[in-house]
Amino acid sequence: LYGSVDPDVHRSVAPKEVYRCALSYLGTYSQDRQRMLHDLFIEPARRTPEARFVMGGAQYPAEFPWTKNIFFVQHLPPAEHPSFFCSSRLTLNITRTAMREMGWCPSGRLFEAAACGVPILSDWWDGLDEFFASDSEILVAALAEEVLAALELPDAQLTRIACAARERVLAEHTGAQRALQFQKILENIHSREMAVA
Repeated sequence: LYGSVDPDVHRSVAPKEVYRCALSYLGTYSQDRQRMLHDLFIEPARRTPEARFVMGGAQYPAEFPWTKNIFFVQHLPPAEHPSFFCSSRLTLNITRTAMREMGWCPSGRLFEAAACGVPILSDWWDGLDEFFASDSEILVAALAEEVLAALELPDAQLTRIACAARERVLAEHTGAQRALQFQKILENIHSREMAVA
């Protein structure tokens, strides 16, 4: 079973000024994501010094290539995730290499951000379109230029994308949906065992 989200926890909440930004990223430091983080977060921040970028996470090294417009929240407790996401005009998802190579392996944060109603910009991995439709439920980027183009999209378009992703997550990726899927799996196993007996 894939991960899921609790819509009572991850939901739209009032933004907080401390997290307000054009683009956010939430993730623990990982060397295998560093190139993508550079291309899809640091480089766009460098090219748009007038915009505010906010990153939350842990274990970032002292030599991390910060820019003056990247604001860092060293430890963001899970209870603050909805406020963090909802304060972002757009949030970035970067998939760990092992998950990207495996494909069909969405992170829990992807569902959490969608349930909070924030538009998501993600790197591409096989199977992503099984969970979210490109351009109508999620934006995809591989280059800094694509991130900059996404940041230029009108608010109305970003709102439509965020609402569509939220509807999809609430319909298909909640804990209640996973429980039903698990129950069906068990029923199918039981039916097969009864047929063999």
